[in-house]
Amino acid sequence: VQLQASGGGLVQPGGSLRLSCAASGSIFSFQPMGWYRQAPGKERELVASFTRVGITNYADSAKGRFTISRDTAKNTLLLQMNSLKIEDTAVYYCWGPHSGIDYWGQGTQVTVSS
Repeated sequence: VQLQASGGGLVQPGGSLRLSCAASGSIFSFQPMGWYRQAPGKERELVASFTRVGITNYADSAKGRFTISRDTAKNTLLLQMNSLKIEDTAVYYCWGPHSGIDYWGQGTQVTVSS
C-alpha cells in the first residue's frame, strides 16, 4: 500500500500549483483522505480533505484558493492551489487510512517566493 505525492515546486506569489497523490489500488480504499502540510518550525496541519461520505473540508487558510478532488480513473488525489501566498510554503503530504493504518505520501515541497 502506497501513496506517492508529486507536483510541488517553486512558484511566485499569486501563482498556482497542482499536487497529485497516486494511490496503489483503488483510491476509495483510503477513507477519509486528504492533504496536510508542515512548514519549518510548525506542526503538521490539515489543509483539505474528503470525509468518508465524500464531503470536502478545508482549512480556513485554504478556503477559496485550494480545491481538493479525485481522479478515480487514475486513483489519484489532487490539490489545486491557486493564489498562492508566501505562507503556503511547506512540505505537503497526502494522507489516508487503509485497513486501520495511516499512510502518508513522501511529501512534496511547495515554495512560494518572489
